[in-house]
Amino acid sequence: MIRIAHISDTHITSESAYKGYAYDLIVNEINRGNFDFVIHTGDVTNQGLREEYERASYELKKIQKPLIVIPGNHDVRNVGYELFEKFIGPLNGVFEFRDGVIVWVDSTIPDLSDGRIGGYKFKWLKKRLEEYSDRKFKIVASHHHIVPLPDTGRERNVLFNAGDVLDLLLRHGVNLYTCGHKHVPNVYRVEDMVVANAGCTSCRKTRKGDVNSYNIITLHDDGRIEVTIRRVTGEELKKEYPPVRPKIFVPRGKRLLRIVQMSESNVSDRIYFRRKVLENVIRTINERLKPDIVIHCGDVVDMGIERYYEKAYEFYEKIGAEKLVVPGHNDITYLGYDLFKEYFGKPKILELGKFTFIPVISAQYETPIGVVGRIGQKKLARHLEDYSESFTVVVMHHNIVPIPKSREVGFLEDAGDVLKVLTREKANLVLTGHGGNSFGVKVEKTPLVNAGSVSWELHRNPYGNTFNLIDVYRDIAVVFEVQATWGSGRLLGIWKIKGPFNL
Repeated sequence: MIRIAHISDTHITSESAYKGYAYDLIVNEINRGNFDFVIHTGDVTNQGLREEYERASYELKKIQKPLIVIPGNHDVRNVGYELFEKFIGPLNGVFEFRDGVIVWVDSTIPDLSDGRIGGYKFKWLKKRLEEYSDRKFKIVASHHHIVPLPDTGRERNVLFNAGDVLDLLLRHGVNLYTCGHKHVPNVYRVEDMVVANAGCTSCRKTRKGDVNSYNIITLHDDGRIEVTIRRVTGEELKKEYPPVRPKIFVPRGKRLLRIVQMSESNVSDRIYFRRKVLENVIRTINERLKPDIVIHCGDVVDMGIERYYEKAYEFYEKIGAEKLVVPGHNDITYLGYDLFKEYFGKPKILELGKFTFIPVISAQYETPIGVVGRIGQKKLARHLEDYSESFTVVVMHHNIVPIPKSREVGFLEDAGDVLKVLTREKANLVLTGHGGNSFGVKVEKTPLVNAGSVSWELHRNPYGNTFNLIDVYRDIAVVFEVQATWGSGRLLGIWKIKGPFNL
């Protein structure tokens, strides 16, 4: 068994931002505890100044355990990255322990709060993960978060290539990702990886009236990962995740539902719109796939003008199956807000037997940035509670988790709070369609599936224009990405589910 103390965001300074008594209290607890080592995930100092580094060097020496320290965005202000190496240690590195390894990587950008694990560091991280692929526990530590966090206000200061980093960690079987940055403690399981975000250890800037805290991480010999958020008040919140064993999924019984999910058709008269591709997709849907429902996750048209809506309506009227369409940000530009309702109607909750489809409007007028809003979040939570006896499918435009090959700038500004609602209320499936690339990932017990562009040339998908085919069985959901021109498919995700199916 390995026990780790995870601290973050100490913000050591002579100014009022630093709470020395909270730091000493937590450090004394760590020193008395049975910890194998300590991880500090950044923002050691407040402004990256020399006097702060001098004091931080003194304060860190109080920790009487092996210590790994990662730089945060505050540490690299004022060319503080050079002082970090002088007073604290390397910006990137590897720490080996029994049965495991920690790879830490600098995610900072000088004088910006946003983060990036750029080309050279990304390749270095990939090489280290390949080098230590045989380790039982593979831990990556950085400052910035890779999935949105609740109770942090607007989603900002993100890792620009969070989608690529998340994809890399999942592909290489990383067990644990530790980070800080947002001053909020939080723990999620993303697929087979535990993501532990530490709150602030000794900074005065806590959120929602919270107090200072740190994480206690226990790696059990049987592969279990246990994370305890411990606050200075003594309050503890514990989450435990058993190891995920390799398994073969075999559907039991007949298929219960088939969904075709698409996005970003961007119907227009511009050269980027691939009319023949969309025609081929509609023909494939009607003649070969024959789904129970077709869901379009937004950006039906390229611009909200009547000429484009007339063309889009002609296309989608040819689909014989039930349809549910939610607007994307392109759809409500210009007159699109009214035109969408005129041609496609106001999205409403749709029930198909034991399945309930809940549309959520995230698009805003004349901006690619989306928001559900506090009232929208409450409505979503109420709908999920009201339909808890059915299999709930939430449909919206903006992606909630980062998408590979897309620059992440927090396109859904309240993504952290929306994700909290979805996971807390145990939504059975979430379908989104923003970013021009397909991606599927399970957070806690909720799979989130993003559709790529079905007929728009300006996409980010190496597989080309695609749509998703989702088959739901009694105990699993299977998602295939289908190439829009050739009809070939590849597995995007397969997840065990628990539905209200008494069959």
